[in-house]
This record gives sequence, structure tokens and C-alpha cells, in this order.
Amino acid sequence: MTEPATHAAPSERTRVRRIPTNAHYDTATLQAIIDDAYLCHIAFADERGSHCIPTACWREGDHLYIHGSNGSRMLKRLTESETCVTITHLDGLVMARSAFNHSMNYRSAMVYGRFEVVADEGERRRTMEAFMEKLAPGRQAEIRPGSDKEYAATTIMRIALDEAACKVRAGGPEDDEEDMSWPVWAGVLPFERVQMKPITDPACTHAAPAYVVGWQKW
Repeated sequence: MTEPATHAAPSERTRVRRIPTNAHYDTATLQAIIDDAYLCHIAFADERGSHCIPTACWREGDHLYIHGSNGSRMLKRLTESETCVTITHLDGLVMARSAFNHSMNYRSAMVYGRFEVVADEGERRRTMEAFMEKLAPGRQAEIRPGSDKEYAATTIMRIALDEAACKVRAGGPEDDEEDMSWPVWAGVLPFERVQMKPITDPACTHAAPAYVVGWQKW
């Protein structure tokens, strides 16, 4: 079972009300959930309604970063209003003895705030290189660097992690006492993200570097 968190919620809107014993407000849990993710979902609204868009993300220090085309409707909107960023990792399906006690094991995070544009050119280039290293350590040193034209067409944004909350569930089913004798299998069907065998581009004639050869071992 997950121990109750001892940290206070950073704001009223991040305070977890549904199963508060699964809540975590500490920096270590938040950073670990973000660092294990390649994608986040960003919710925002404009004159066309409400939207929730998946996008690549990475963390440096106390900020979560995203990037996209200068013409992106979402990126333009994010500088104008508050938003909510979410990340979820599914770790298992919890099979209980009764239908309504089934659950899932998961790690999730919600970040509230407003994105800001990263304007400094040195930081823009450095953080995009950090993103590449997150995808595949060692890759940045091998590839063609981004050109001035490519960087000029790209917006890089970040949001502070000051106002965030995490929920984590782990463990087995929690059945009612009267259901414990029900004649059915109970337990957890675990989920795990698996890195598959690399697929070489047919036009590629170069030997696979160490981070590709070792991809399935990560």
C-alpha cells in the first residue's frame, strides 16, 4: 500500500480530494514521473472550445519544457492563459473479487500554471540538445545540429513545477470483507513499457551506435 503523503498541497486547486492517501506533493515524486515520460497532455481553451493535445516534453530543473512550430495554435494560446499539464503511467490492472472494487496501479501528475517562451538563444539551443539526450543519450553528438532557420521557426516554452500534484496507486485489490470468499482469481495484471528491437532505416548504411545496440537493455 502507498503511504499517505506528508507534504502539503501547494495550492487549493492541486489538493487531491478523491482518495487523498494516494496524493504526493513532494518534488522527488513529481520529477520522477515527468522524467519517465516522453509525452504530456496539455489542456487549454480558445474561441473554438476546449482542447487537450499530446506533445513531447522533458524536464530541466524546476521546469517542464515543450516545443513546436511558431504557427502552433496551442503554443500561441499557452502564453495568454492558465493551463493544466498531465502525465500518466499505467503500471497494472487490479483485479478484485467484486466488479466495483477493480482498480489500476498508476503514477500521475498534474501541473498548473502559465507557460513562458524561452527567448534566450543560448538557452533555446542548449535545452533542445538536452531534449535530444533524453531521447537517446549520445545522439546529439552524432546528428546534424539544428540550423539557424530551423531554430527561428521553432518556439520553445516552459512551465514552472511550483503548482503540481501527483497521485500514485500501488498494490493489490482492496475487497470488502464479505467478498473475500468469492470464488474468483484476484490480483494484479502488471503493465510495463517495453523497448523493442531497433528497426534500421533501409537507406542507412552506418553501424548502430552503442545506444541503439543497447536499446532493449535499457
